[in-house]
Amino acid sequence: MANKNLFATYAGKLLPRTNTKNRAGAPGYALTARHQLAQLAMTGTLAPTFYSNEHRQLADVMELAAKVDPAFVAKAAIYARQKGLMKDMPALLLAALSISDPKLFARAFPRVVDNGRMLRTFVQIVRSGAVGRKSLGSRPKALVEAWLNAATDRQILNAAVGQSPSLADVIKMVHPKPASAERRALYGYLIGKPYDVALVPDAVRALQAFKRDCTNPVPDVPFQMLTSLELTPQHWAAIAKTAGWQMLRMNLNTFDRQCVFAIDGFAEMVAARLRDPSEIAKARVLPYQLMAAYMAASADVPGIVRDALQDAMEIAIANVPAIAGDVVVCPDVSGSMSSPATGYRKGATSAVRCIDVAALVAAAMLRVNKAARVLPFECDVVDVTLNPRDSVMTNAEKLAAVGGGGTNCSAPLAWLNAQRAKADLVVFVSDNQSWMDARSAAATALMIEWTKLKARCPDAKLVCIDIQPYGTTQAVERDDILNVGGFSDAVFEVVAAFAQGSIGPAHWVGEIEKIDV
Repeated sequence: MANKNLFATYAGKLLPRTNTKNRAGAPGYALTARHQLAQLAMTGTLAPTFYSNEHRQLADVMELAAKVDPAFVAKAAIYARQKGLMKDMPALLLAALSISDPKLFARAFPRVVDNGRMLRTFVQIVRSGAVGRKSLGSRPKALVEAWLNAATDRQILNAAVGQSPSLADVIKMVHPKPASAERRALYGYLIGKPYDVALVPDAVRALQAFKRDCTNPVPDVPFQMLTSLELTPQHWAAIAKTAGWQMLRMNLNTFDRQCVFAIDGFAEMVAARLRDPSEIAKARVLPYQLMAAYMAASADVPGIVRDALQDAMEIAIANVPAIAGDVVVCPDVSGSMSSPATGYRKGATSAVRCIDVAALVAAAMLRVNKAARVLPFECDVVDVTLNPRDSVMTNAEKLAAVGGGGTNCSAPLAWLNAQRAKADLVVFVSDNQSWMDARSAAATALMIEWTKLKARCPDAKLVCIDIQPYGTTQAVERDDILNVGGFSDAVFEVVAAFAQGSIGPAHWVGEIEKIDV
């Protein structure tokens, strides 16, 4: 009889052979070029991660963008910006598209460059030479000029915050032709040229007056334009009242240091805005950003404000699906998940780690699916007791506290099989760089265990959420397996659609293909 170790089948079905090595050196399945590009678009931050660095990410994006058709590059850029709320990657894909297909680039530009920061990021990437050009060129220049001239005064002032390049640099590059004397005066003010004071926006005149005399009313301008001045707690309170939601989230410790919470009613005002559903929706907040604010808030920030962040989290995860049947969520808590979710950035590294994102997804799904089973794993399944009635923040903190150890992605499925437990939907949240369960190259251990589970639960579905862009998976793409990348609430939408059977074999890439350009 032939060697059963070489020629075995499982549940009467041959397993797909692995065709690559993952970043940990273990067997895995390579994602298609389009899927790899989509994963990079939704999770790549052009910053060093546990298994990669910014240079490799850039090289991978440029190589993949050259392999797939330009239409998919445009769709991936739009999807990553509008659904994933990404910044650098959509701008990079747009810059690459400006060379490969200028017509598609022109159609995608206004859907990707939706604010001043995206405009400056796009210009920075093009001027760097990273995509093969160092000047904007006629079409990109015309589109940048059109954005500038169509923007409101407020959008222009918001865009004026930031450097490398500054908005003044961009204006000097493209030489926009202002459509009015008022816009000509505003451009002059921004680039340091003579301008008619009577024609600039009221906010600019108020800013200049405030700089001369701080007893004047606080101007309604981006607060970064005021921080070099000697501001009182009352000034900060006035700034907060007109500031955007994201500014409030990011500056809670600043308000504390400036003694603003000592002002009667200020903490209540901030808390009310932080938990306001309409403001949360308008801010397009990512769930992990709320976790970052909650983790970063000092103990001196009033409890009412910290509680408001938890309330905001419950609102921000409204897209988490309630799924019928037996749901199992498997967050990876291994050592590689300790790296920052958005990579290492000098002076700006996020306090939120990949393990925090994995824990957040698991806790969010448990909050909605109260009967769900949560199986954290590293070398093996980790025993953690969670209360579905606890807040998402509380359960996420419990899960994130158990980090460390090697990566064994098959461990939760092996545990389910050993228990003969039923499952209708199994969701992994991982970087997918499993190595402790590496066997022969015939198939991954995860696929072996999944086939065993399918013999007991033939209708079960598996979702693998990638939160780092490494281009491989432990579960090959097919009708019952979804590989998806990202850490915005767009992931929850796709998981829900897959669980309900409304996504076909094309899965996540098919969702991106639906974008109309």
